[in-house]
Amino acid sequence: MRSVGIRVLNSKLSEYVRLAESGETILVTDRGQVVAELGPLRETRSPTLADALLSEAVRSGVLTPPRLASSGTPPKPEPVATLEEVLADLDESRRDR
Repeated sequence: MRSVGIRVLNSKLSEYVRLAESGETILVTDRGQVVAELGPLRETRSPTLADALLSEAVRSGVLTPPRLASSGTPPKPEPVATLEEVLADLDESRRDR
């Protein structure tokens, strides 16, 4: 395990990212205090950013995954009103002005 200051990390970021990718963990320090950890992907982390963000949201409780995976396309929603009803409602609301 290595440690590196923020300034050095900033100037040699590619080198430290390669070290993390190869399996090494790097502790990032700011004024002698550890503030972050740079390391290889966890096995539970998806390499795709969108999948990783969704997985993190589920783990933190922000999102709840569906109980059953559906197959096929979702059903088409039923219309709330016909076009004529919407236009009539719009005309009525404009008359008030």
